[in-house]
Amino acid sequence: MSNTTSGRLISLDALRGFVMFWIMSGEHIVHALAKAAPIPVFVWMSSQLHHAEWNGITFYDMIFPVFLFVAGVSMPYSFEKKMKLAGVKSPNDLPKDEKRKIYISMLRRTCILLVLGFVVNGLLRFDGFDQTRFASVLGRIGLAWFFAGIIFLNFDFKKQLIWFFGIIIGYYVAMKWIPVPHFGAGVLTKEGSLEGYIDRLFLPGRLHSTVYDPEGIFSTIPAIATALLGVFIGTFLKAKCPFSINVKLLLMTLTAVVLIIAGLIWDINFPINKHLWTSSFVCFVGGFSILFFVFFYVIIDLFGFHKWAFPLILIGSNSILIYIAAEGLVDFKHTAEYVFGGLINFTPIDWQPFFAALSVTVVQLILLYFLYKKKWFLKI
Repeated sequence: MSNTTSGRLISLDALRGFVMFWIMSGEHIVHALAKAAPIPVFVWMSSQLHHAEWNGITFYDMIFPVFLFVAGVSMPYSFEKKMKLAGVKSPNDLPKDEKRKIYISMLRRTCILLVLGFVVNGLLRFDGFDQTRFASVLGRIGLAWFFAGIIFLNFDFKKQLIWFFGIIIGYYVAMKWIPVPHFGAGVLTKEGSLEGYIDRLFLPGRLHSTVYDPEGIFSTIPAIATALLGVFIGTFLKAKCPFSINVKLLLMTLTAVVLIIAGLIWDINFPINKHLWTSSFVCFVGGFSILFFVFFYVIIDLFGFHKWAFPLILIGSNSILIYIAAEGLVDFKHTAEYVFGGLINFTPIDWQPFFAALSVTVVQLILLYFLYKKKWFLKI
């Protein structure tokens, strides 16, 4: 059984790997499986691996916020060593010089993620400023993590909660009450939303969806709240308090249920929408993020059953690297066809796309295993 008050949580790497798996190649396996064997469960799974067109939620919409939530959970653990060396119990009690060093490190990490996001978007193709997309998944991770870290380092838990509720309520008020030219206030469409208007006004280059960007400027603000939810869970889990671990897990589960219900109620007036990262989306997906984490934590860190999750740990321990590679830096499909194409040709024609997709995952895992054994990790 793992020590839950210090050290690295294996479940975080496994959960990070679980959500990244679907992005790097898992979705293609399920889509191909649904076509080869169109039974209801596979068809439903395939439908869940597409983003909701606008309002609504699918499993695929949860992947990004769960990843950001996990980054928040790891934050209290990553600062633990610095707090011990400084002899303080709270991050906001760290000496100014030590905080300054942390700020510089955090800013460096954020800038690297922003640049890597530009590269994933095709910056090095040099298509021209107007054709380059500057908003990105990695950029949002960097910015949301950075500002959540600033809040974590400078405010106690009660004030962090005030920040959380201030962000999601403030975002709701702005989106519902601030008028957009030619549309008015509270129009939550692609063209009429305040988020889309701000993107068109201030976001340089090409927008992902012409009139708005799902990783745009304004909708990054509620993403900070998603990261803060992770910070709360990480802080609560590692805190020394009279609660037993079972009571902590029960409280986290109840918190998840409350958040899911709150998201569903808020959805009536402020629809759950990943594209706009609405406050109801923050609550609803935040609740499921906690449930995912509790499941992985109990199975892996508490009960010690982690061998089954080794492939996920391979992915999670190099998640940023495999994301960049799978998004176009490495042609895994070509390599998989070169290595396994001959064998796949012997399988039934209807099943060949499934085995082709599966072979891509095999190649990716071989690469990640090699990096893992060499202890080569992309640390940002």
